[in-house]
Amino acid sequence: MSTVPDSDTSYARTPRTTPTRYKDRATWEREAIHAVLDATYLCHLGFVVDGAPVVLPTIHARVGDRVYVHGSTGSRPLRGARGEQGLPVCLTVTLVDALVLTKSAFNHSVNFRSVVAHGTAHQVTDPEELSIALDALVDQVVPGRSAEVRPANAKELAATAVIRLDLDEVSAKSRNAPAADDAEDLDLPYWAGLVPVTGGYGTPLPDASTTVPLPAHLRALTTPGATAADTSAPGVDGSTD
Repeated sequence: MSTVPDSDTSYARTPRTTPTRYKDRATWEREAIHAVLDATYLCHLGFVVDGAPVVLPTIHARVGDRVYVHGSTGSRPLRGARGEQGLPVCLTVTLVDALVLTKSAFNHSVNFRSVVAHGTAHQVTDPEELSIALDALVDQVVPGRSAEVRPANAKELAATAVIRLDLDEVSAKSRNAPAADDAEDLDLPYWAGLVPVTGGYGTPLPDASTTVPLPAHLRALTTPGATAADTSAPGVDGSTD
Protein backbone atom coordinates (compact mmCIF):
# COMPACT_ATOMS: atom_id res chain seq x y z
CA MET A 1 0.00 0.00 0.00
CA SER A 2 2.90 2.36 0.76
CA THR A 3 3.98 4.65 -2.08
CA VAL A 4 6.97 6.22 -0.27
CA PRO A 5 9.21 4.24 2.10
CA ASP A 6 8.93 4.82 5.84
CA SER A 7 11.91 6.30 7.70
CA ASP A 8 13.04 7.05 11.23
CA THR A 9 11.60 10.56 10.98
CA SER A 10 8.48 10.08 8.86
CA TYR A 11 5.61 7.70 8.22
CA ALA A 12 5.06 6.09 4.84
CA ARG A 13 2.85 7.90 2.36
CA THR A 14 -0.12 5.97 1.03
CA PRO A 15 -2.97 6.87 -1.33
CA ARG A 16 -5.27 7.35 1.68
CA THR A 17 -2.86 9.72 3.43
CA THR A 18 -1.97 11.78 0.37
CA PRO A 19 -4.40 14.70 -0.11
CA THR A 20 -5.75 15.57 -3.52
CA ARG A 21 -5.95 19.32 -2.69
CA TYR A 22 -3.29 21.57 -1.14
CA LYS A 23 -0.69 18.82 -1.10
CA ASP A 24 1.88 21.36 0.08
CA ARG A 25 0.06 21.56 3.42
CA ALA A 26 0.55 17.87 4.17
CA THR A 27 3.36 16.22 6.11
CA TRP A 28 4.23 12.69 7.12
CA GLU A 29 6.88 13.75 9.62
CA ARG A 30 6.56 11.91 12.91
CA GLU A 31 7.40 14.97 14.99
CA ALA A 32 4.68 17.11 13.41
CA ILE A 33 2.06 14.35 13.65
CA HIS A 34 2.88 13.58 17.28
CA ALA A 35 2.73 17.27 18.17
CA VAL A 36 -0.86 17.56 16.94
CA LEU A 37 -1.97 14.35 18.66
CA ASP A 38 -0.34 15.42 21.92
CA ALA A 39 -1.79 18.95 21.89
CA THR A 40 -5.35 17.89 22.65
CA TYR A 41 -7.38 15.06 24.12
CA LEU A 42 -10.40 15.23 21.80
CA CYS A 43 -10.55 13.07 18.70
CA HIS A 44 -13.23 11.70 16.39
CA LEU A 45 -13.37 8.00 15.58
CA GLY A 46 -15.03 6.89 12.35
CA PHE A 47 -16.09 3.35 11.48
CA VAL A 48 -18.87 1.49 9.66
CA VAL A 49 -21.79 -0.26 11.36
CA ASP A 50 -24.28 -2.29 9.30
CA GLY A 51 -23.12 -0.55 6.15
CA ALA A 52 -23.54 2.98 7.52
CA PRO A 53 -20.77 5.36 8.64
CA VAL A 54 -20.56 6.38 12.30
CA VAL A 55 -18.31 9.10 13.74
CA LEU A 56 -18.05 9.46 17.51
CA PRO A 57 -16.19 11.98 19.69
CA THR A 58 -14.00 10.52 22.41
CA ILE A 59 -10.64 11.03 24.12
CA HIS A 60 -7.29 9.69 23.03
CA ALA A 61 -3.69 9.51 24.16
CA ARG A 62 -0.53 8.68 22.23
CA VAL A 63 2.13 6.35 23.58
CA GLY A 64 4.97 6.03 21.11
CA ASP A 65 3.57 5.02 17.73
CA ARG A 66 0.22 3.94 19.17
CA VAL A 67 -2.95 5.87 19.92
CA TYR A 68 -5.26 4.65 22.67
CA VAL A 69 -8.95 5.53 22.55
CA HIS A 70 -11.25 5.38 25.57
CA GLY A 71 -14.66 3.73 25.66
CA SER A 72 -16.99 1.49 27.60
CA THR A 73 -17.28 -2.27 27.23
CA GLY A 74 -20.71 -1.93 25.63
CA SER A 75 -19.87 0.69 23.02
CA ARG A 76 -20.11 -0.16 19.34
CA PRO A 77 -16.45 0.45 18.41
CA LEU A 78 -15.30 -1.66 21.33
CA ARG A 79 -17.56 -4.53 20.35
CA GLY A 80 -16.23 -4.33 16.80
CA ALA A 81 -12.60 -4.19 17.91
CA ARG A 82 -12.77 -7.48 19.77
CA GLY A 83 -11.16 -10.50 18.18
CA GLU A 84 -8.23 -10.90 15.87
CA GLN A 85 -9.91 -9.19 12.91
CA GLY A 86 -10.21 -5.86 14.74
CA LEU A 87 -12.20 -2.88 13.49
CA PRO A 88 -11.25 -0.72 10.46
CA VAL A 89 -11.31 2.89 11.65
CA CYS A 90 -10.37 6.43 10.72
CA LEU A 91 -9.24 8.65 13.59
CA THR A 92 -9.05 12.43 13.22
CA VAL A 93 -7.76 15.25 15.41
CA THR A 94 -8.18 18.94 14.54
CA LEU A 95 -6.85 22.10 16.19
CA VAL A 96 -8.11 25.53 15.11
CA ASP A 97 -5.48 28.27 15.54
CA ALA A 98 -7.09 31.28 13.87
CA LEU A 99 -9.96 32.51 11.75
CA VAL A 100 -8.72 33.94 8.45
CA LEU A 101 -10.98 36.80 7.38
CA THR A 102 -10.65 38.29 3.91
CA LYS A 103 -12.37 41.05 1.99
CA SER A 104 -14.24 38.53 -0.12
CA ALA A 105 -16.49 35.81 1.26
CA PHE A 106 -14.88 33.24 -1.03
CA ASN A 107 -11.34 33.59 0.34
CA HIS A 108 -12.18 33.20 4.03
CA SER A 109 -10.27 30.35 5.64
CA VAL A 110 -9.04 28.85 8.91
CA ASN A 111 -5.51 28.33 10.18
CA PHE A 112 -5.47 24.81 11.55
CA ARG A 113 -3.47 21.67 12.32
CA SER A 114 -4.98 18.23 11.79
CA VAL A 115 -4.11 14.54 11.75
CA VAL A 116 -5.89 11.70 9.98
CA ALA A 117 -4.97 8.10 10.81
CA HIS A 118 -6.28 4.97 9.08
CA GLY A 119 -5.94 1.43 10.32
CA THR A 120 -7.43 -1.48 12.21
CA ALA A 121 -8.17 -0.92 15.89
CA HIS A 122 -7.92 -3.69 18.46
CA GLN A 123 -9.20 -3.87 22.01
CA VAL A 124 -6.47 -3.76 24.66
CA THR A 125 -6.68 -6.94 26.75
CA ASP A 126 -3.22 -7.22 28.32
CA PRO A 127 -3.54 -5.90 31.93
CA GLU A 128 -0.16 -4.16 31.90
CA GLU A 129 -0.84 -2.41 28.59
CA LEU A 130 -4.35 -1.49 29.75
CA SER A 131 -2.92 0.14 32.89
CA ILE A 132 -0.43 2.13 30.81
CA ALA A 133 -3.17 3.20 28.40
CA LEU A 134 -5.58 4.32 31.13
CA ASP A 135 -2.89 6.35 32.91
CA ALA A 136 -1.98 7.96 29.58
CA LEU A 137 -5.61 8.86 28.89
CA VAL A 138 -6.02 10.49 32.31
CA ASP A 139 -2.76 12.41 31.93
CA GLN A 140 -3.66 13.49 28.41
CA VAL A 141 -6.60 15.44 29.82
CA VAL A 142 -4.77 16.71 32.92
CA PRO A 143 -1.00 16.12 32.93
CA GLY A 144 0.13 14.48 36.16
CA ARG A 145 -3.39 13.57 37.25
CA SER A 146 -3.00 9.77 37.25
CA ALA A 147 -0.52 9.95 40.14
CA GLU A 148 -2.95 12.00 42.24
CA VAL A 149 -6.05 9.77 42.16
CA ARG A 150 -7.11 6.28 43.19
CA PRO A 151 -6.42 3.85 40.35
CA ALA A 152 -9.30 1.86 38.88
CA ASN A 153 -10.35 -1.23 40.80
CA ALA A 154 -11.23 -4.59 39.27
CA LYS A 155 -14.94 -3.74 38.89
CA GLU A 156 -14.17 -0.43 37.19
CA LEU A 157 -11.62 -2.04 34.89
CA ALA A 158 -14.24 -4.60 33.87
CA ALA A 159 -16.56 -1.78 32.80
CA THR A 160 -13.87 0.17 30.95
CA ALA A 161 -12.36 -0.64 27.61
CA VAL A 162 -9.63 0.84 25.47
CA ILE A 163 -8.85 0.30 21.82
CA ARG A 164 -5.42 0.61 20.25
CA LEU A 165 -4.58 2.00 16.82
CA ASP A 166 -1.03 1.68 15.54
CA LEU A 167 0.21 4.75 13.70
CA ASP A 168 1.15 3.24 10.37
CA GLU A 169 -1.04 5.01 7.81
CA VAL A 170 -1.17 8.60 9.03
CA SER A 171 -0.53 12.16 7.90
CA ALA A 172 -0.90 15.72 9.14
CA LYS A 173 -2.15 18.78 7.34
CA SER A 174 -2.00 22.42 8.35
CA ARG A 175 -2.48 26.02 7.29
CA ASN A 176 -0.51 28.83 8.93
CA ALA A 177 -0.77 31.85 6.67
CA PRO A 178 -2.21 35.37 6.55
CA ALA A 179 -5.34 36.46 4.73
CA ALA A 180 -5.02 35.99 0.97
CA ASP A 181 -7.18 38.45 -0.92
CA ASP A 182 -7.30 38.75 -4.68
CA ALA A 183 -5.39 41.75 -6.00
CA GLU A 184 -8.58 43.42 -7.24
CA ASP A 185 -10.11 43.23 -3.73
CA LEU A 186 -7.25 44.79 -1.77
CA ASP A 187 -8.69 48.32 -1.92
CA LEU A 188 -12.18 47.30 -0.81
CA PRO A 189 -13.31 49.03 2.45
CA TYR A 190 -13.60 45.84 4.50
CA TRP A 191 -11.60 44.51 7.44
CA ALA A 192 -9.24 41.63 6.73
CA GLY A 193 -6.84 39.75 8.96
CA LEU A 194 -6.50 36.96 11.52
CA VAL A 195 -8.56 36.30 14.64
CA PRO A 196 -6.52 34.00 16.91
CA VAL A 197 -8.44 31.13 18.52
CA THR A 198 -7.21 30.33 22.02
CA GLY A 199 -8.40 28.10 24.85
CA GLY A 200 -8.03 28.30 28.58
CA TYR A 201 -9.17 26.82 31.86
CA GLY A 202 -11.14 28.69 34.49
CA THR A 203 -10.46 28.71 38.21
CA PRO A 204 -10.91 25.20 39.66
CA LEU A 205 -14.04 24.86 41.82
CA PRO A 206 -13.48 22.30 44.60
CA ASP A 207 -16.15 19.77 45.41
CA ALA A 208 -17.71 19.91 48.88
CA SER A 209 -15.83 16.73 49.81
CA THR A 210 -12.42 18.23 48.93
CA THR A 211 -10.25 18.92 51.98
CA VAL A 212 -6.81 19.27 50.36
CA PRO A 213 -5.29 22.35 48.72
CA LEU A 214 -5.15 22.70 44.96
CA PRO A 215 -2.47 20.25 43.75
CA ALA A 216 0.50 21.36 41.70
CA HIS A 217 -0.68 19.68 38.50
CA LEU A 218 -3.91 21.71 38.58
CA ARG A 219 -2.08 24.94 39.41
CA ALA A 220 0.09 24.33 36.35
CA LEU A 221 -2.96 23.57 34.22
CA THR A 222 -4.75 26.80 35.13
CA THR A 223 -1.73 29.10 35.02
CA PRO A 224 -1.66 31.22 31.82
CA GLY A 225 1.03 29.95 29.51
CA ALA A 226 1.35 26.59 31.20
CA THR A 227 1.67 23.53 28.97
CA ALA A 228 -1.53 21.50 29.04
CA ALA A 229 -3.96 19.65 26.81
CA ASP A 230 -6.01 21.77 24.42
CA THR A 231 -9.28 23.10 25.87
CA SER A 232 -11.24 23.47 22.67
CA ALA A 233 -13.88 21.01 23.81
CA PRO A 234 -14.41 21.16 27.60
CA GLY A 235 -16.94 18.78 29.06
CA VAL A 236 -16.20 15.77 26.86
CA ASP A 237 -16.65 12.71 29.05
CA GLY A 238 -14.71 10.29 26.88
CA SER A 239 -17.67 8.09 26.00
CA THR A 240 -17.72 6.43 22.61
CA ASP A 241 -21.36 5.45 22.63
